[in-house]
Order: sequence, then C-alpha cells, then structure tokens
Amino acid sequence: QVQLVESGGGLVQAGGSLRLSCSISGSIFRFVTFEWYRQAPEKQREFVAALNNAAGTTNYTDTVKGRFTISKDNSRSSFDLHMNNLKPEDKAVYYCHTQEPGSWNMLYDYWGQGTQVTVSS
Repeated sequence: QVQLVESGGGLVQAGGSLRLSCSISGSIFRFVTFEWYRQAPEKQREFVAALNNAAGTTNYTDTVKGRFTISKDNSRSSFDLHMNNLKPEDKAVYYCHTQEPGSWNMLYDYWGQGTQVTVSS
C-alpha cells in the first residue's frame, strides 16, 4: 500500500549540488522517521541522514555533515535530501526509507527503488 519513489538523481561535477526527493503515497503524518541511505555497487548500504517526523530533529553521518540537509514537506507528502559540495565519494545509489507504525507494536519498513547519483572528478 505504501510506495516510495525517489527522484532527482543524476550526474554532477565535484562541488555541485543535487536535490533528491522521496514521494510517499498517502499522508506522511503517521510515519515515524524519514531517512536516506546510499550504496555503492561494491559497498554495504550506509546510513546518510534521518529526520524524526514528530520532533523535527535530524541526524547525519559524519561524512555529509555540513553538506547535506534532510527536510520534509507534509503538503506534498515527500521528503528531500539537499546535497551540496558533492564529492566523488558521494557517488552511489541513494535510497529513501521510512517506518510506519503497525499492529502488534511493530514498525513497517518501506524503501524506495533508488536513484543514482554520480559525481565526476
């Protein structure tokens, strides 16, 4: 029922910027957190950024602090990752992720299909 769709990936030169967007079907008020992960083909998927829906607090991995910003838009049922001063090491497939409360005190995880970010040297 819940579908996440990423957009905004592409090719940029080092030092450039991109804005990734994750659209969620339906209202996003129920969701607990909004997160971005990334994965290079030869590497493990890693955490990038998170936004707590209720509190508005954010968390970032050290390598992107000061360069990336996560935000949400309730009216558009989406959340974004603004990426500035991109570096070649930022090249990866970026995935958006959210958690939805469910029955039995469970959290359901939803992932987008991923969007490719390529940063040239």
